[in-house]
Amino acid sequence: MALAAGTRLGAYEVSGALGAGGMGEVYRARDPRLARDVAIKVLPDHLTGDPSALARFEREAKVLAALSHPNILTIFDVGSENGISYVVTELLPGETLFSRIAQRRPDWPEAVRMGIEIADGLSAAHARGIIHRDLKPENIFLTRDGHIKILDFGLARCSVDFNPAEAQFGSTAGLATATGVVMGTAPYMSPEQLKGTHADARSDIFSFGCVLQETITAKSPFLRATRAETVSAILTEAAPSLKQFDPAIPAELDQVVKRCLNKEPDQRFQSAGDLAFHLRQILNTVSSPSATTQVGRRAAGFNGRTAQTAAAAVVVLLFLSAFGHWIGARRSSVVRPQFKSMAVLPLQNYSGDPQQEYFVDGMTDSVIADLGKIEDMRVISRTSVMPYKNSKKSMREIANELHADAVIEGSVMRSADRVRITVQLIDAARDQHLWSESYERELKNVFALQGQVAQAIAQQVHAVVTPEEQKRIARTRAIDPEVYEFYLKGRHIMERGGLEDVRKAIDYFQSGLTKDPNNGLLYAGLADAYIDKMMDVHESPVEATAKARAAAAKALQLDDSLAEAHTSLGMIKLSYDWDWAGAEHEFKRAMELNPGYPLAYIMYGQYLTMIGRQADALPYFEKAHRLDPLFNESYRAEGYACFMAHKYDEAILQYRKALELEPDAITYFGLVLARAEKGDYATAISEADKATKLNNSPLLLTSLASAYARAGRRADANRVLRRLEEMWERQGAAPAWHVAGTPYVCPYEVAGVYAQLGDKRRAFEWLDKAYRNRSCLYWIRQDPRFDSIHSDPRFQELLAKMNFPQ
Repeated sequence: MALAAGTRLGAYEVSGALGAGGMGEVYRARDPRLARDVAIKVLPDHLTGDPSALARFEREAKVLAALSHPNILTIFDVGSENGISYVVTELLPGETLFSRIAQRRPDWPEAVRMGIEIADGLSAAHARGIIHRDLKPENIFLTRDGHIKILDFGLARCSVDFNPAEAQFGSTAGLATATGVVMGTAPYMSPEQLKGTHADARSDIFSFGCVLQETITAKSPFLRATRAETVSAILTEAAPSLKQFDPAIPAELDQVVKRCLNKEPDQRFQSAGDLAFHLRQILNTVSSPSATTQVGRRAAGFNGRTAQTAAAAVVVLLFLSAFGHWIGARRSSVVRPQFKSMAVLPLQNYSGDPQQEYFVDGMTDSVIADLGKIEDMRVISRTSVMPYKNSKKSMREIANELHADAVIEGSVMRSADRVRITVQLIDAARDQHLWSESYERELKNVFALQGQVAQAIAQQVHAVVTPEEQKRIARTRAIDPEVYEFYLKGRHIMERGGLEDVRKAIDYFQSGLTKDPNNGLLYAGLADAYIDKMMDVHESPVEATAKARAAAAKALQLDDSLAEAHTSLGMIKLSYDWDWAGAEHEFKRAMELNPGYPLAYIMYGQYLTMIGRQADALPYFEKAHRLDPLFNESYRAEGYACFMAHKYDEAILQYRKALELEPDAITYFGLVLARAEKGDYATAISEADKATKLNNSPLLLTSLASAYARAGRRADANRVLRRLEEMWERQGAAPAWHVAGTPYVCPYEVAGVYAQLGDKRRAFEWLDKAYRNRSCLYWIRQDPRFDSIHSDPRFQELLAKMNFPQ
């Protein structure tokens, strides 16, 4: 029931209604004792009997009472009268940020100034152990003098026994949202809020990023037609770049907002104070004095203006609005659509020489790689587009299968020492050609040619290219054409994946280095080749890693911008050095240098799995799927992550996806393990038995032995183990790939079978071999095959020697 004017609540006399919301009705009132007007928030009638609503109402009062800051609404009093609960606060003349954006969107300097005050207010709340949890434009108030007040702490959470010394992220229960509880307003909620997982003060920083982007663009970055689509956007999509909205917006501001909106809390600003500092730096170093003056003028509103001036302004604005609408309608039929994802199809060989296919494929790879360095674009990776070489399918069919809304097709013509690349942009949905151009240079300047093509494509789809990305793409260094051919031939043959192919690739890279010993690309290719042998268990990790490490380190010494080399070095630090922090650094650097490089996301996802953060790993596998939807390794990696998390049905699903794309021994190995751990012994044994008859891979033999062990067929398991031990003895003095028909036996996998059989002595004997050979031990903390020996002191000692992060 609404309160009539003249109603008294304690010492306060209600004079009129101001507004109402789901958790309260707000009235203007007079405090005769201090002769001032105040605002009174009253719990509505339908909630007075709801204990939870009353508790929330009282909690907001306590939260506000604990705060005293110029950018947070001030509370004066709290009380209850005749069954009516109320809170008395300062009365604010002005409007909400929501209303301001709807009426007149602030320019970016004004938005930054507002953002600084919001961040200052959040910083004060966080310092008291309080997170807001419902930051949105409706809960931010602009006073008439141009200042910010944060409202509505009704969803805030704080520690009952708050200790300022404990107000570090994740260190107290007071800063955390209870696991499984989802509270807030969907378009502004952080990913961790939506998942109902641990949410600390950095969740407010994500919400802040949503608010600041909406303030600048008048559009909520993740708001979609339905709640489900909104939630999906927050969890999986990147927010549009501010520079896409207005190219004049400083890149520094765009980066600040992107950092706030990072899906990972660890990658956001770690405090609201640090965020405010960066925003002040932008205003101090980027905005001009005239812009600052303009902000001040706009903040002052209509004060001092005459009614005639205001009326004239309204007439002009209405005219401009109508004129702008007419211009917009005229342009809407010709404006190019915004493309969110792109597929560069294999370029056609117009050289008239079939032997040049490796060169043409290399040009395709390079254009994809250069476009992948642009964070504002999602470019389908080469593994997924190469199957469409010479495809008879329509552009629309190909785009649908790759989930791309724009397609680049074209050709390469090589004649003597010159190269010409022709590309055209196609709107996949309408199968309409939008743009076409040719570019030609001398072969020695092929890097500059590739960069020119990538930049032209980015310009045509209106992608925002940062100065740093521009620098990475615009490679002007000349290269010896013969050396470049060695590199392209090495990469081309290595993609076939067989052991002999990898050996030939190594020969090509080394031949190129003979002519150009300071070529970083060749060293990066060499590192990948040695890692390919190690990761696919073709060679002893001790030997392969030493060669890979030297090659990767040399590549980065020559060119630190090579994302591939950073990924290779990260894989070495992860699998051989057990340098967890170093590996994480390399993977993150690779993703930063080339946001379109799927292997970096796969390896970072595996790293997170190995240290026990499987839930955090899944978004990185999903990112790899989006970049390379036909790359079986990303599904296989996610399958192994699910296996390590004891989620066997999900692991089997991912392995099946991988097998549909490319059947291989490693994927069959994982599928058999998952079936055996699930308890589907008959199927696991049947599939492993069939696979081992077609391929003598020791991995498949260990999966068969594992299935036997889990099924209780000890004699069969021991029979397979004896065969593996014989292979181990034969490979003894020489690397496995030097012994014809005898691939490398991984002692870690053998140890897993013995652990499943309950033979601790043999399990630790083989774990010791694995430790000395650096063979696959990085999985051991999560691997369910070793669950039975976790409590053994020898197991704990092994984990300690491997320096697993706590």
